[in-house]
Amino acid sequence: MPAKPTAPDLARLPIAVNLRATSLAEGVRAALSVSVIIAAGQFLHFPPLREAALAALLTCICDPGGPIRRRVPVLLSFTLLGALVTAGFGLVRALEPGFALPLGVLGLFCASFARVYGQAPQQLGALLATVQILALDRGDTSLAQAAIIALAFIGGALWATLLTMVIWRIYPFLPARRAVAEAYRQLSHLVGDLQTLARTPGASDADWDAHARIHRRRAREAIEAARTVVMDTLRARGAASHRAAQGVIRLETAEQIFGSLIALSDLLEHGSTAERQAATRILRRMRPVLLVLARAVLTEDIHTHRRIDRAIDALIADLAALPPGSLVPRVVTGIADRLRIAHTVVTPAGQLPDAGLAAQALPRWQQVVRPARANLNWQSPALRHALRSALTAAPALLFTMLWFTPYDHWLTITIVATMQPYYSLTFTRAIERIAGTAAGGVLAALVGLVCTTPLTIAVAMFPLAMLALAVRAVSLGMFMLALTPLVVLLVETGAPGAGEWQIAVMRAALTTLGGLIAVAAGFLLWPSRERELVAGEVRNAIAAHGAYARADFSLLLGEATTSAVGQARRAAGLASNTLEALITRALLDPSRRNPDKLEAAMVIDAALRRCAGRLTTLHHDPALAASLGAEALRAWRDWIAGSLHSLANGETTLQPRPPGQGSETLARIARQIELMVGAVGRLG
Repeated sequence: MPAKPTAPDLARLPIAVNLRATSLAEGVRAALSVSVIIAAGQFLHFPPLREAALAALLTCICDPGGPIRRRVPVLLSFTLLGALVTAGFGLVRALEPGFALPLGVLGLFCASFARVYGQAPQQLGALLATVQILALDRGDTSLAQAAIIALAFIGGALWATLLTMVIWRIYPFLPARRAVAEAYRQLSHLVGDLQTLARTPGASDADWDAHARIHRRRAREAIEAARTVVMDTLRARGAASHRAAQGVIRLETAEQIFGSLIALSDLLEHGSTAERQAATRILRRMRPVLLVLARAVLTEDIHTHRRIDRAIDALIADLAALPPGSLVPRVVTGIADRLRIAHTVVTPAGQLPDAGLAAQALPRWQQVVRPARANLNWQSPALRHALRSALTAAPALLFTMLWFTPYDHWLTITIVATMQPYYSLTFTRAIERIAGTAAGGVLAALVGLVCTTPLTIAVAMFPLAMLALAVRAVSLGMFMLALTPLVVLLVETGAPGAGEWQIAVMRAALTTLGGLIAVAAGFLLWPSRERELVAGEVRNAIAAHGAYARADFSLLLGEATTSAVGQARRAAGLASNTLEALITRALLDPSRRNPDKLEAAMVIDAALRRCAGRLTTLHHDPALAASLGAEALRAWRDWIAGSLHSLANGETTLQPRPPGQGSETLARIARQIELMVGAVGRLG
């Protein structure tokens, strides 16, 4: 009897806390943005400055980071659109609910649908939705009042933008250096786990699978995140910028080290005891080299380079302990060469990174029309999410319009901010938002016992704003914990008659209710059932690995370039990461349907990771091509790539293996492909 599927537990929720993402500078900017305006409002007794303070806070949250040329257009767009939204929907609020409600729902739909244009527009849309909800809750009685509010919003947002340009302009390359350093840090974690496996005598197949699934995925994600930031920096500073080019070279080197580490892990998994013992010492030296290199990339400390050189020399010397005939020295020597490149930023012949600068951008109108047109169909999670968010928020908006209180907008804001395209993400965000808000409410009440005057409240907002924005990227729960006291005190400045406990309790209650409504709507209204999407994503991953296999064998035959193989390997790695992210969300799906399909997907994912590792070892083994010959290599290429293509199309009958003995590496790849046959059949 098959085991009864268990309900998803909270320990598996993808709730991450990244303390390294703490940004004190961002917190100081937010504190200056908000507290100065609040203090000026208290001194001048000018209530519209509260709108300016809110605009400054939201502008700080809207800042996408990265090069200044990328950030300023986003911030200025938010300034102008936010002013139009706060004034326009403030006037709309004066209309009858029969007119105001449909316009409000349409506005929330557009704000949610903005995610189809990328991460920055998604954040912009989410914040504009907050501005809209607050405007509908506030209402403006005249055009003059709406104009004053709009000007106050523009003033607050421009004040925050000015601080952004002043504080961050002197660090234009810091985001790129930080991203590249994180990529090398993740490679060091990959090496550390590989060292642990190499020195563990009884490491099981499950241990090696976990290594491939967890650490390779994190390294790939860090490299891709760094690629985005580095290329943004290069475009902003120009291809002639020496420091921008340094980032590109170091990133390309990290990509090549990552590929070599995949090959090394495959060699050690099936290597001899002597190879593992010698490799353990090599890996023990390699990990701190990567960590020091990450620190050098971030700090640009020239005194670290001599230490790196000495460590690499010692690493090469340890290769003498490996048994004759081992392929490990060839792989490790390649890694050592790339480490030297990374810290000296000297690019050898044939290793120039493919930056892709020649790609021409689409015309502006196509950049607007294409994503929208591509997502205007019911299969699009973004379209279903936008409709779900707008319709779920509609009753809360109507409640806001019919029963006015200073706090009811928190219900609508929580619903819209919590809902995500996928149910498991909505569930996770609801837990973090509710828990953070409840804890933050208690903190706000304690602060309110000390800060009892408008002046002390304004003073208290400085450290609170600094803390909130400093931990914004650490985790949503910590951000909500720090943001709640700031919001409660901001409300207190506009409604001094209300007590902090009352405000905190109302915010916690409405946030909890909004989170529960968002979770229920995500489950009931056109949910994106991750388990139903797994089969298609599995086939995409198999197809990507088939293309990688064909490119890798073609390189051995002299029919492909190193650049083409690198692109195919990257595509295969991204496909595996996408599949694993989908599996993670599917594990949290409370429906618990099709457990057999999910198990089959996990089997295929593990097999693909092993295939990728063995494919990476092929071009590190020059004896393979010589021993098999071109005809046998072509036969194996066609069989492996063809078999993966058949599996990607759902076929479970494969052609026989090529005749002849082949090599053990090829036999291992074949066994993994044959293992996937049964799992593909279970996918349906």
